[in-house]
Amino acid sequence: MKKNLLLVFAAVLLSCNGIAQKDDTEKKESFPITKTEAEWKELLTDDQYYVLRKAGTERPFSSPLNKNYDKGVYHCAACDTPLFKSEHKFDSGTGWPSFDQEIEGNVAFSTDYKIGYARTEEHCATCGGHLGHVFNDGPRATTGKRHCINGVALKFVPDATEKDE
Repeated sequence: MKKNLLLVFAAVLLSCNGIAQKDDTEKKESFPITKTEAEWKELLTDDQYYVLRKAGTERPFSSPLNKNYDKGVYHCAACDTPLFKSEHKFDSGTGWPSFDQEIEGNVAFSTDYKIGYARTEEHCATCGGHLGHVFNDGPRATTGKRHCINGVALKFVPDATEKDE
């Protein structure tokens, strides 16, 4: 009897372990730009690394990009991929740069359950860097979406024609 119970217990443990490993493998996405953790740490500031590579969140109202309304494009701070255009930026009052749409194809999406319920997480489609989350409480006159993005994950590139005017 003890032998049978031990075999059942071992089988349950092994099956749980196999499922957990399978889930971890399935969660890993591949992106065109990949680096080791050491390479990312060398390339990024501590704050950028925390947000982009560890899916952290910067403090609200801490980013100078939150109130930036100059014309230009917001790029990924890790790999320079263009992500959001200034014409789609709006003041959501949340304390993070917010956009009603992304540059299609340059932002990837996944589901995040870290705070107990499902949220749509946004990543740079080129390097996989965590950007923020998208919500359905944006401007109704446009897309109804609010891409709530960590400013430290972005690099603003001003429109060159604006300087000529």
